[in-house]
Formats: sequence, C-alpha cells, structure tokens
Amino acid sequence: MTGAVGIAETIGMTGSAESAESAESAETAGTVGVRRASPRRRPSVSAPGGSASAGSAPPGMSRTPGTPGVGGVSVNAGASASATAPTRACRTTSPVRIRRAERAEAPVGGSVGGPAGGPAASGDGGGGGEEVWGDGLIARRVDENAGAEQFAVVPSRPASSSAALMPLAYDGNLRSRLDALRELVGLSRTRLDSATLAEAGRVLDEAAARRRLSGQHTVVAIAGATGSGKSQLFNTLAGVTISETGVRRPTTAAPIACSWSDGAASLLDRLGIPGRLRRRPLQHPDSESPLRGLVLIDLPDHDSAAVQHREQVDRILALVDAVIWVVDPEKYADAVLHERYLRPMAGHAEVTLVVLNQVDRLPGEAAEQVLDDLRRLLDEDGIALGEYGEPGAAVLALSALTGEGVGELRETLGQFVAERQAPARRIAADVDAAARHLRPVYVAGRRTGLSEEAREEFADRLADAVGATAAGEAAERAWLRNANRACGTPWLRLWRWYHDRRDPITGRLSTRAQTDEEATARQRVEQAVRTVADRASAGLPAPWALAMREAAVRGAQGLPEALDELAVRSGLPPGRPPRPGWWPVAVLAQATMTLLQVVGGLWLLGQIIGVVPPNLGVPVLLMVAGIVGGPLIEWSCRLAARGPARRYGHEAERLLREAAAGCGRARVLDPLAAELLRYREVREQYARVTGAGLATGAGAGATAGTATR
Repeated sequence: MTGAVGIAETIGMTGSAESAESAESAETAGTVGVRRASPRRRPSVSAPGGSASAGSAPPGMSRTPGTPGVGGVSVNAGASASATAPTRACRTTSPVRIRRAERAEAPVGGSVGGPAGGPAASGDGGGGGEEVWGDGLIARRVDENAGAEQFAVVPSRPASSSAALMPLAYDGNLRSRLDALRELVGLSRTRLDSATLAEAGRVLDEAAARRRLSGQHTVVAIAGATGSGKSQLFNTLAGVTISETGVRRPTTAAPIACSWSDGAASLLDRLGIPGRLRRRPLQHPDSESPLRGLVLIDLPDHDSAAVQHREQVDRILALVDAVIWVVDPEKYADAVLHERYLRPMAGHAEVTLVVLNQVDRLPGEAAEQVLDDLRRLLDEDGIALGEYGEPGAAVLALSALTGEGVGELRETLGQFVAERQAPARRIAADVDAAARHLRPVYVAGRRTGLSEEAREEFADRLADAVGATAAGEAAERAWLRNANRACGTPWLRLWRWYHDRRDPITGRLSTRAQTDEEATARQRVEQAVRTVADRASAGLPAPWALAMREAAVRGAQGLPEALDELAVRSGLPPGRPPRPGWWPVAVLAQATMTLLQVVGGLWLLGQIIGVVPPNLGVPVLLMVAGIVGGPLIEWSCRLAARGPARRYGHEAERLLREAAAGCGRARVLDPLAAELLRYREVREQYARVTGAGLATGAGAGATAGTATR
C-alpha cells in the first residue's frame, strides 16, 4: 500500500485539482502517461522540516518504483522505506490527457491511485520493467509560453461531493461605495482626463471581476525579496516540496499556486497561472483542513534582476485578496520594499501579513529586537498594525526551515480564510486607495462658489460695458428737452428750431470714435467675464477650476454683440416720452402768456396808427405780463420736470441693466452655476465613496445653489 498511499496523500503535488476535474480521459484506457521536464534525474528533495542523510531519503519518504512524487519522492505517512534509484521516464508519442478524478479511481492496473504496488504507467508501451519517475518539481526557469508539461495527478474530491461554489457577495456599504465610485467616474468623465480616472476604473473592473468568482476561496500571495525564503515557507505551509528552493538566483521564475480545496480554477485563470503551475497540498482529499478555501501563490522576487519577474509580481499583487510579505533579518528595511510596495499599500493593512523569516539565524533576543524595528518601520510607512484586537497587519516571526512560528502563521491564515472577508476587504482597501488618489481632484481647500457681491459686480461691469448709465442720462436729458420744448416760450422754441436746422445733432459718433468705443466695450466685457470666472473657480480643484474658466470663455463668445443688440432693443421707445399731468396746464399757461403778448402788442399798434384811443397802461401791462410770465412758466416747468426726468432716466438705466444682467446670466453665470452644481454632485458621490461626509469645503453645494438663482 506504500505507493498508493503516497500518491493519494500527495494529491495535487504534481497536478491541480482543477486540472483533474476538467481533464478528458487518457488515450490509453486506465493509464496516465507521465513526462518530466528533463530526461536527467533530479536529486531527492526533502520535505520541509525533514532531514536526510547522505544517500538516503528523508524519514517517512522514499523513492518507490511505480510511485511518482515530487522530485521522485513519495510520501508514505510516516512509514520508512529504503531508497531506490529512479530510472529514466518514458515519453508518450501523443499529448497526454489526465483522466477525470472520478474515473481515476477505477481499479485498473497501472492507473494512478490503483492497487497497492501496481506499476506506474509507461509511455509507448515499451520496457515494461522500466520504472517511471514523475518530476514533481516545476521547471521554474522554463519559459511560460513553452508547451505545458503534463504531470501525473491523483484524483481529488469527486465533483458530486463538492459544495456548490457561491460567487462573492459584497455587503451593502461596499456596494454603495462601488456604485458611488461608478457614478463618480461617469459624472467626471467629461471633466477629467482618462489617466486621472484610470485607477478608479481599474478598481471597478477588478471588483466586478472578483465578484463573479468564488467567494469561498481566499487568494493569498507570498511576496518578498531575493533569498527571503518565500518558496521554503510556501512548501512548509503546503506540507510538501512544490516550489523549488536553492541558492541560485533568481530561483522562482513564475508564479505557482497551491489550492487547499476545489473550485479555484477560475480564480487562477484570472491570475494567469497555467494549469502546469497549479498544485495541491499534502492532505487527504476528503479531509477538512483549517486552511480549506485557501489559494496560496508563490511569487517571483519583487527585486529580481529580470524585468518580467517584477512585472508578474506587480500584476498579481493587484489581483490577489491578501499578501504575505516575507522579509529576512538582512533585508527587512530594504528601501525598495518599503517605498515601492509597503508604503503605497498602507491602506491594505487588513489584508497584509508581514512575516520575519529566518529567525533561527538570530541569537538570543535579537529576533525580538529585529521584530520591534520591523514594526517601527511599518508604522513609519503608515501601516496599521493589528495589535490589541485592532484591525491591521499581522506581524509574525518564524523560521520556515525549522518550523518555529509556522504553526502561528497557519493558525492566523486559518482564521483569515475562515472569515471569508479578505476579498471584500481588499476591494474596500482598493476603493479607499482610489479615493485618496482622487481627493485632490474633488475636495476643495476652501469655500467655493459665486457670492452675491461677485454676481452684482459682474452685472455692474456688463452695464458699464453696454453704457447703461449713459443711456439713463441720455433719457433724462431727452425728457427735459421735450419738457422745455413743450413748456417754453414760442420765441425761444423758434430760435432753437432755427439753431437745430443750422447745426443738426445726428447723435452719431465718427467711425473712428465708434470703433474705439466698441473695442473698449469688448475689453470691458472680457474683463468682466475673466473676473467672475476667477472668483467662481477660486478654491476649486484644478480640473474643475479649468472647467469653470472654459465654460465662462464659451459664454463670452458673442456676448459683446449680444449686448449691443440688447441695447438697441432696450433703448428708448419711439415717440415722445410720457408727460406728467401738469404738462397740459403748463402748455395752456404758456399759450396764455403768448396771447397776452400778442394782444398787448396789437393794442399798442392800434394806438400808434390811431385806430384805438390812446391808453398805454393796459396794453403795456398785458405785454409785460406775457413777456415776463412766459419765461417764468418755462423756468417753473423746468424745475418741475427734473423729478420726472430723473425717474425716467433711472427707469431706462434699470431696464438696460436688467437686460444686460439677464444676458450675462444666461451666457456666463448659468453655465458657471451648472458646473458648480455638477461639482456638488461629484463631491456628494465622493463622500459616498469615502464612506463618510467631508467637512472641507462643505459650503460648496450651498454656494452653487445660490449661483443658480
């Protein structure tokens, strides 16, 4: 039973459960063809924590004919056996397909998982006495794009006994934050450049992709620098040598996965880990491991000399649910680790574990001193430490070589996986990071918006540009002129008529003066628009301030011409201005004074020619009364006309000011108010993204509402 038990217990040391579940039946019924990466033998590899003497396998492990294992080593659950040198593996002439797990359990001689001591499958049917040695170690330095090597696998738990995989479910708060982030991106797409929104878009894409996948699995990556012992810790947690270790650098060239339960194929497909790099830990397929649901990823060195290795690390770190950072006593303070990874990911403390490996190399209390210094560095990086029941990163010290502290890490991982909260926490941390990245774009440094004073000043500038004050004064003068003409003496009106005919007043400026006035008015309008745009955008984040200025510039196009047309339409109405009630009385009195002058003059003329008896008193008195009364009435009417004329001028100025202000509001202020309202909306969405209201710039919304009135 040695060979069969060894294979059954190394379920997935040489093949993933997902591959076993999805593979087709072998071309040769009841057999599984085996190839290895190289025809030359590989040395025996000891399981973590074990020891081997020269020329012998570690305790509990032996090379057994017909029992392929990791590196030619099969695990016999503590039973010791003598080592037998493996022979060269035979190659098949056609691609090998692995049987389904449920089919592999058939008691066919020579099949994987067959009767105890049954011979292993051999390729090409040649050399029945030749023993097959399946190389379980990964050819870590082989190009990932090369043809996938096939390895012998053992059956995993039958699909019928596997629990139905449930997709990941986010709680209401996280869903609300993701919805707010999605709306935020939609509202800001036309205002911000794509590079600014790239991180938010990536978070939304990854959150949607992760939500469609299994929520019963937790993907944890083991990352670290060269020589930190990542692969050794990976093998120790798996209980079997899966990832190659050694002094040659870089040792790990491609990510390798180890899944403690079925159903993680889609997660690994998302990470881009091929089937030949997927393994299972040392456990019985039906056992309930504390780490059930864990998918562990061994990453290449983040400081590898190979650029593609670093790119793989960065890509997978952005996709996994949690990270175990493995540091050693020599490089735990490495600037690359802290500045490139730990510090930027400080917000991901709840899905971060920091492990100080190789503590067996530190004498006495040196391990505690190094661990304290590591905690200090993590605190300086802004990483919250999970101490005294507070949420944060767990910091552990262990030795993957001796097994010291590995149990504590295993227990921590077990609790971590059992909670099934890591994927949601990772997405929440990504949302927090995106919010911090977007904060300068959405949070104003002070109160923003247009004040009443700024709006009134803008209206005054437009009124000055359109000449509202001058138009009011002209209307006042026109009213007075009409009053003088109506209430003045006939002789004075005759003189004015003659003077106007000789020197007519056209009311028009010369072409040059008109051009200069138009240029001055245009400059005033442009200056008014720039001023109000600067005041409206003061305190806003740069993209929104730019959007405000652009909206103002668009509104200013054609504004001077529109104001000119408005001035023409809003000018004085045709005909004479309205007359007050006393005006007819004054006209009648002036006519009476004129009549007295005419009667007195004719009377005197009659006396001179002898038609009328001489009597100078009465006609002279009539003429004097008419001559003096006419100007007196005109002067009285002029005094009485000042009030109505002033009111008439003010009304004309008010109408023109309101018209100019309405034109400026429609073309400039309303677009600015719309931008402020849009900014208020995105700030509200940003507050939802952060999960809390923002105190900074709280008055922006109210000010934006004021600007729309």
